[in-house]
Amino acid sequence: MEIKYIFSLGELFEKVQLLPVFPDSKTFVDCTPKSDLSSIHDRYEAEKNSKDFDLTAFVHEHFILPKNYATDYTSDRHLPVSEHIENLWDVLTRQPEESHNSLIPLPHSYVVPGGRFREIYYWDSYFTMLGLQVSKRVDLIENMVDNFADLIDRFGYIPNGNRTYYLDRSQPPFFACMVNLLSEEKENILIKYLPWLQREHDFWMNGSNGLSTEKKSNRRVVLLPGGSILNRYCDGNIFPRPEAYKEEVSWSKNVRDKKAMYLNLRGACESGWDFSSRWYKNEDDFSSIHTTDIIPVDLNCLLYYMEQTIANAYEISGDLSASSKFKTLAGKRAEAIHKYCWNKEKGFYFDYDWRENKQKEWLTVAAAFPLYFGLASEKQAQSVADILKEKFLYNGGLLTTIKTTNQQWDAPNGWAPLQWIGIQGLAKYGFTDLAKEIAARWMNINKKVYENTGKMMEKYNVTDTNLKAGGGEYPAQDGFGWTNGVYLALEKWIAP
Repeated sequence: MEIKYIFSLGELFEKVQLLPVFPDSKTFVDCTPKSDLSSIHDRYEAEKNSKDFDLTAFVHEHFILPKNYATDYTSDRHLPVSEHIENLWDVLTRQPEESHNSLIPLPHSYVVPGGRFREIYYWDSYFTMLGLQVSKRVDLIENMVDNFADLIDRFGYIPNGNRTYYLDRSQPPFFACMVNLLSEEKENILIKYLPWLQREHDFWMNGSNGLSTEKKSNRRVVLLPGGSILNRYCDGNIFPRPEAYKEEVSWSKNVRDKKAMYLNLRGACESGWDFSSRWYKNEDDFSSIHTTDIIPVDLNCLLYYMEQTIANAYEISGDLSASSKFKTLAGKRAEAIHKYCWNKEKGFYFDYDWRENKQKEWLTVAAAFPLYFGLASEKQAQSVADILKEKFLYNGGLLTTIKTTNQQWDAPNGWAPLQWIGIQGLAKYGFTDLAKEIAARWMNINKKVYENTGKMMEKYNVTDTNLKAGGGEYPAQDGFGWTNGVYLALEKWIAP
């Protein structure tokens, strides 16, 4: 039987990951086999019981380790941050290539985040594009949008990243944001990409026709008590992620329902917030993760914007009937977001637990998404702004959640994409001074760490600006695509 993927090697894969042969579970699935995997598997079966068998030596004999691009580049800390970032674009750009490993080839050049992230990532790319726009690299923006359209052609959706082990899972749907960004630079873009916008919407809404009071959830859609349909994150698989195999097997060791845990871990990974107490049922209990029970406010704001964009594209193309349909869908989604996610008493947006028919209680900066996409009223925006300033704003910018844990999408960490959403959401409603204060604090910590290390980080500890970054699932990464993009975009926004 032909074996296509490293993570399909059965016992060999499990032993390499669990020993582990590599400290990072992602390393092995990014390796390139020196011969076909079926032959390597047969060699392993023939040799594994030998007295002098060495698994590590066997792996190094039969696999080529992934290239560490970071070792090829040394930054000059004397350069201004913006010039450093401009120099990094070419370092982080990958050209089309044939693949003999888990990489899914793309037809056009693209920008990777950096560090251990050697492939394109879906939602990262939008925030990277913000910087590429400032750098006037419209060619790269268009190439990346075309790559995502190509992925939709091949798979019917945009995967988490262009790796075989990321298939079945997407990420926050920023494709409509990318298309609109490109339309600022080139004409007729909405009409050009309308077929792919429509197909991505079909993907996220797949299963909605099969919903009923007996079957309230199906794939990524959920039927709510009032008849509204909103979305959740759920890739549907119930086994450990290959690129985090050792960790997830360990996390599930004492959990009764391992399949449910794997399903919810994967849902959290599709959200991009992997991991956060936001997804817990019990605030301090990682094993209570229940992502697929949650209607995330930010996901549904993104889908509202997607529906608006599709409506605009159909209107431009002259199909007023289709345009009206999507305007109606967007309007219904906006009403549902406010019905289920807005809390009038607390003056803030929350995720919604559809199984228990109640709002989640955790405060998260995802509440800024309704401002970013213009869904909030002036009064709602004022209340959100007050809470962001009081509870989320620290010396280095906005916290992700106000709960301090060892998860990277919790306090004390702040992330570039969420700073951008918060800053621009506040500015849209006239809270310019607060928006500029957040931007200044975030850029200052970016600049300080760069001057100390020569690197732009994936995330930052915003409560202690003397540290490079916070805790999380893996060591701090440098590069770093979306941090670079947001920095340049904020620099231009503050001083246009």
